[in-house]
This record gives sequence, structure tokens and C-alpha cells, in this order.
Amino acid sequence: MTVTGYCVKCKVKGHPMKDVQMTQTSRGGFMAKGKCTDCGCGMCAMKSKDDAEKLVKSGEAKKAY
Repeated sequence: MTVTGYCVKCKVKGHPMKDVQMTQTSRGGFMAKGKCTDCGCGMCAMKSKDDAEKLVKSGEAKKAY
């Protein structure tokens, strides 16, 4: 399961991210932050608590909260 998101610069949905970090928002939600594999622009994607824990456990994302 690769972490994907929307790249504003490339205008592509479901684009893979690199250097992904899971952060927690001030309202308690979870967000995956990373870089676009093509242009290097910052990307983010909202995730559920279960998805966030799975990504951290599998090693695809670093825990940053």
C-alpha cells in the first residue's frame, strides 16, 4: 500500500509520495505529509486512525506525532 495524495503543482490525483510522515491535526485527525515523486512539491492526504497506524507499522511512513 503506497501512500498517495493530490499534487497541486502536477494536478494529479492519487500520485505517490516519498519521505512520508504521519502527523496529527489540532482536531485529532491524521494527515500524511510527503513530497511529490515528480516535482518535489509538498503533498498531504487525510487518513483515518487505522490507516495511519497501518502505514507507521508497515514502515511506509514515519510517526511524527
